[in-house]
This record gives sequence, C-alpha cells and structure tokens, in this order.
Amino acid sequence: MADQVLISIEEGIAEVRLNRPEKRNALTLALFDALTAAAESLKARRDLRAVVLSGEGAAFCAGIDTSEFTRMATEAEATRAEMRAAAPGQPNRFQRPVTAWADLDVPVIAALQGVAFGAGFQLALGADFRIAAPGTQMSVMEARWGLIPDMGITQSLPRLMRADLAKELILTARIFDAAEALSLGLVTRLSDDPLKAAREMAAQFRSISPDVLRAGKRLVEEAWTAPRGQGLTLEAEYQAQIIAGPNQIEAVMAGLQKRSPRFRDIG
Repeated sequence: MADQVLISIEEGIAEVRLNRPEKRNALTLALFDALTAAAESLKARRDLRAVVLSGEGAAFCAGIDTSEFTRMATEAEATRAEMRAAAPGQPNRFQRPVTAWADLDVPVIAALQGVAFGAGFQLALGADFRIAAPGTQMSVMEARWGLIPDMGITQSLPRLMRADLAKELILTARIFDAAEALSLGLVTRLSDDPLKAAREMAAQFRSISPDVLRAGKRLVEEAWTAPRGQGLTLEAEYQAQIIAGPNQIEAVMAGLQKRSPRFRDIG
C-alpha cells in the first residue's frame, strides 16, 4: 500500500501524492492508514518547511472507495468499536488521515483538481491552504451514502464558513464548483495549474523562520475560535518563545544585510 501514497522531499518541501489514479484516488481503509503513516513520518523531519498534498491523475480524491461499504456492512460491530476506541477528544483511525496534517508544525497545501468528494473533500480541509483548478467539483457527499461527515469536519468548517451554509452542504450533499468554494471560503485561491501554484507557495516558506512557521500555524489553530483572553495569552507565550532566539536574530540580520536567511532546523 505504500506505493499508493508517494512521498518525495527536496530542499525542505515534501510532496505527498495519492496514487490510485485509476480509481480517482478513492480511499480504502488501507489508504487511510497509509496517509496517517505518511504524515507521521514527516513529523520527524527537522528540516521540513512545507508539505504539498495532491492526487495523481485527473482527480484529487473521489472520496471513500465504494468497496469499503461492503466491509463496513460485514464488519459493522468492529467498525463501530473502532470509531469509539479513541480517547475523548482524540482522533480515531478514520479521522487521523485528516487531523494528522493539522498536527504537523509546517504549512500543508492541498492542490485540488477534478473532484474532491466526501472523504476526499474532508482530507483537503485538513490542509492549511487549498488551491483549486477552476473546474474542480467538490461535495460533502456522505449524506448520499446515508452517513454524516466524520473526519474532523467539526474542526475545519466552523473556522471557514457560516453554520447555516455548512448545514446545507452536509444535509444536501450537493456538488459545487471551485468558484463557489472560493466564495464560501473553502478554498484559498484558484489556479489553472494548482500543483504548480502549491509548489510556488511552498517555496516561499523556505525564507521564513521555522519557528514562525510552527508558532504562526499553532496560533491560528489554537486561538482562532478561542475566547479573547486565551488568544492574547497564546500570542504572548509564542512570541516569548521566539524573540531573541537564533532564528529571530538571523531573520533580522539577513534583512539588514539584504541576504537570504540561514535558519536553524528546530526539533
């Protein structure tokens, strides 16, 4: 199954690609686990600056492989038990392929083309940024299969859109295009070549202190919907951790000397 998730790393930028183009990169349980393993393997990379997440072929991800419905039906009790197995507040096996990207300390950029349906759309929402081709179709499709979305969507949609619009997408399972997704705040921008645009965006992060990449991402993840006082406390704490550190000093020196910064990797 490892060859169904391809990973390459060059100059601090990791590219993670779903590799089932003949199935429009539909997700099986084994592929769920492979995605989680890919994200976990990147956590150990101290030199990492960004991740580009994409799908091989014409589609980003068509969602759950329909063969999984048979397994769910024949192994219903085991599936239910696994859904409930995680400790309170922790992701289960089916949620980790999405939440694992938010847990990385570097920006994750999803390049979307073709379709991003159901589980595939939720996977895209797990990224920090989504760049979509204009013709991309998207859907929170689980209702079509008699299910609700359960791969971290309670953590992603409230940060991006109004509750009534989220309910509409969840309850109707309707398909919408990239232009509407942009207007709803569900994608960051449109591009005729989303993979190229994602790579260009990732390259920009090479010139940013890794301390800032980590703290800036955490600041938004932890404080975006937090009470005012909690957010102010987080700002102060993260800034205190960074200020006058080696990478902050290097950023200042590089700016004053008009040269490219040489940042230290962080553990």
